[in-house]
Amino acid sequence: MAQTDGIDNVIPRADIVKRAARLGAEIRNINLAGDLPDQTIAAINKVLLEHKVIFFRNQDHLDDAEQERFAVRLGRLVPHPTIGPAKGTSSILELDSGRGGGRADQWHTDVTFVDAYPKISVLRGVVIPPYGGDTIWSNTAAAYLDLPPPLRRLADELWAVHSNAYDYAVKSRATDADRKHFDEVFTGTVYETEHPVVRVHPETGERTLVLGNFVQRFAGLPKYDGQKLFDLFQSHITAPENTVRWSWKAGDVAIWDNRATQHYAVNDYGDQHRVVRRATVDGEVPVSIDGRHSVTRIKATKPQAAKAA
Repeated sequence: MAQTDGIDNVIPRADIVKRAARLGAEIRNINLAGDLPDQTIAAINKVLLEHKVIFFRNQDHLDDAEQERFAVRLGRLVPHPTIGPAKGTSSILELDSGRGGGRADQWHTDVTFVDAYPKISVLRGVVIPPYGGDTIWSNTAAAYLDLPPPLRRLADELWAVHSNAYDYAVKSRATDADRKHFDEVFTGTVYETEHPVVRVHPETGERTLVLGNFVQRFAGLPKYDGQKLFDLFQSHITAPENTVRWSWKAGDVAIWDNRATQHYAVNDYGDQHRVVRRATVDGEVPVSIDGRHSVTRIKATKPQAAKAA
């Protein structure tokens, strides 16, 4: 997709630097704080739709309030459905490696266990270790196009059940604190939602794969067969040539289209401290290629969570 004149008039082409062939671009010389003009916000959104994930360096001046002030220009902010927002914010989720649940070292699309999962995530680097702690994104639209035609047709027909209640200890190199946080907070309310494996992007019309670590099973398929198919489709999503990797510095901001990407936070920084904060923009209920909508089948509060509340 070529840059349009409208973008060029607001963000010079020279300030949009591709980071990989299939996704990822750094936008330079923009300060995300303050009152950005509407046309600048529109241009940022267009670059985001094209490159799927965009990066901004040197945004050290942002605090939680300024991060949300910018993010709300992209749509309505929503908190995490089980963890809730950080104190004094409407949507900020803090991911702190020193606390349970702070290392998202699994391939995932954010919050797919609910029906209308976020469309955009805005992540800010707060405390970044001197080495390690990169994040990798993949392009789920390109992955769909990479599938051989028979596999594309199969994916078009499949639906998958996503849930926040899964074997966290198996899917992650989790510490005891991580597991405790996961059991008591992340799954305090259990969700189970059916999504089409292929959704139609509401703004670009692209077909994107909806998979990742929250998938529990494929509807109508035995677990064994479903796991083989999951591994096959995921291998296309996470193929190295379909990814971009970002080495964080404190003050960096990454924004991604959560409808067309997966991401993975690399857990290679040992006991060093890493803190990032995320604001999320409300999304739409996915629509399959035949026009059916995703459906949340289960939303149940755990008895112990209800008692604690």
